Amino acid sequence: MKVVVAVDSLKNSLTSYEAGKAIEAGIRNAYSDTEVEVIVKPLADGGEGTVAALVEGLHGELRYAAVHGPLAGMVQCPYGFLKESKTAIIEMAGAAGIGLVPEEERNPLHTTTYGVGEVIVQAMSEGARNFIIGIGGSVTSDCGVGMLQALGFIFKDEQGQPVGLGGKAVENIVSVDVSQAVPAIKDCTFHIACDVNNPLYGTHGAAYIFGPQKGATPDMVRRLDAASRVFAEVTAKFLGTDLSQTPGAGAAGGLGFAFLAYIKGSLQSGIQIVLNSIHLAEAIQDADYVVTGEGCLDAQTAMGKAPIGVAKLAKKYGAKVIALAGCTTDDAKACNKHGIDAFFSIVDSAMSLKEAMNKDVALKNMTNTATQVFNLIRAAEH
Repeated sequence: MKVVVAVDSLKNSLTSYEAGKAIEAGIRNAYSDTEVEVIVKPLADGGEGTVAALVEGLHGELRYAAVHGPLAGMVQCPYGFLKESKTAIIEMAGAAGIGLVPEEERNPLHTTTYGVGEVIVQAMSEGARNFIIGIGGSVTSDCGVGMLQALGFIFKDEQGQPVGLGGKAVENIVSVDVSQAVPAIKDCTFHIACDVNNPLYGTHGAAYIFGPQKGATPDMVRRLDAASRVFAEVTAKFLGTDLSQTPGAGAAGGLGFAFLAYIKGSLQSGIQIVLNSIHLAEAIQDADYVVTGEGCLDAQTAMGKAPIGVAKLAKKYGAKVIALAGCTTDDAKACNKHGIDAFFSIVDSAMSLKEAMNKDVALKNMTNTATQVFNLIRAAEH
C-alpha cells in the first residue's frame, strides 16, 4: 500500500512537515515497513508559511536579506533557497507586509515595495533564477513601482527626474527607463502566488478594495486609484499593450501588475504553485491513500484552501482522501463534496485550546489519530 501525506501547517502549533511526519508515525504503527510506503510532502497555499513549509519539506536553506521595509527602515526578510533548482521562495510580507507597520502609522501614500525588489536582487546574486513569490498581506499601494526601482527600473516625472518612493510617487510618473534594470531578470522565471482577481484600478481595483485596510482614507483611495490609472497608461504606452485589467493585477496594491507587465511574471493560484513545486502529482499517481488536513477544517476549506487542492489532485488519480485537522466544524461536511472522503479531528478528549495547540500534545494527537484511522483501514481489508 502507498500513502502520500500532504498536510498544511497547524498554525502556532505544528509545521506542515512536523504534522506530516507525525501522521507517518501513526501509519507505521498500523502497518509494518514492508507493508506500506509513506511519502511526506510539505504543503502551503502560497501565503504566510510557504517559505517555512517548502524550506523544511524540500530540505532547502532559510536565508535572510537586510532590506528597506515599507516605511524605509531596515528589516530582516527571510526567504528560502533551493540550491538544486536555483529557486528562491519569498513572501513579500516579509519586506512590505502589514504586520511591519503599526496601525497608527499605516499610510499607503508613503509605504513602498522597495524591499521586495531588494530581496529578489540578493537572491539573484546568490544564483537564484526561479522565483516563487507569495504576495499576500501587503501594506502597500504603489503598483509595485518600489520593487521595480530596486530592480533598476527608473520612473521619471515631467522634469525627467526619478520619482520618489511610496504610493504618492506613482501619480508623477510620465516615462520609464529600463537601461539600468538588473540584467539577470531576463534569465529568471517568476511564479507569483496570487489568489485574488482584482484589476489594477477601478471600483474593484487595488485602491478601492484593499486601500482602506492599509490605512487609506476615502480621499487617499481616490488619489491612489487615479495614480494607478496614470501608471497603467504610461505602462501601456511603453509596452504597447494594456495589462491593467488582467485578473490579479490589483493584488498587493498593484504589485501583481508590476510582475505581469515588467518582468513577465505568471500569476497563479498559490496552492497550484506549491503543488507543482513539490511534484505532488508524481507522488500521488500510484497512491492508494492521500492524507491531508490543516488546523481547522470548515466550510472555508471547501472553498479552495490547500487541502482541497490536494484532494482534487488525488481524485484525478483515483486515490482515497482522508483529512486530519486540529478541529472540525459542523459545516466541514462541505469538504466531502470536494474530494475529501472522510475527515477527523485529532483532539480525542476534553482539553483547552492552549493545551491542544501545545506542540507535544498536537504531535501525540496527530499520531494517535492516524494510527486508529489506519488500524480501521487494515481491519476493513481483512
